[in-house]
Amino acid sequence: MTVAVETGTWQLDTTASTVAIKHKSIWGLITVKGAFTAVTGQGEVRPDGSAVGTLTLAVASLDTKNPKRDTHLKGPDFFDADNHPELTFAVRSAELRDGDKVHVIGQLTARGISRPLTLTARLTGVDADALTLDAEFSVDRNQFGMGWNQLGMIARLTTVTTTLRFTRTAA
Repeated sequence: MTVAVETGTWQLDTTASTVAIKHKSIWGLITVKGAFTAVTGQGEVRPDGSAVGTLTLAVASLDTKNPKRDTHLKGPDFFDADNHPELTFAVRSAELRDGDKVHVIGQLTARGISRPLTLTARLTGVDADALTLDAEFSVDRNQFGMGWNQLGMIARLTTVTTTLRFTRTAA
């Protein structure tokens, strides 16, 4: 089944969207979970059905339910929020393939370092005025200058899970 998505400009519905992370710590014995509570984004669906857009996360909004850990994660060992207050994912191309699968090619920027990132999202809901994309993918934190790893306790890969709901803006 092929789904048609309306062309035009789409805005992230911040109240219905989540960006969460989970990361193995203490030699894989503990999974640290958190979420970015301030996420913005927008996109454009082109006449050919492809899409482009940007997703921006405020580093200061990261919440793991542990204030001491959050302060460390936002500090210079990890995200360095004072110097790099945002994470951005610039979508260069998103194409609906194989029914509900969306092939996404973009560039992730963290700590001022940009790296290509390709992932597959799933279109889980769509109508004329709203669409929802779900995705889960891994990011190697070392590629972004976040190599701090006291006693080798922390895994390199962080799993990112997103539910992104976009609403069509008035023409």
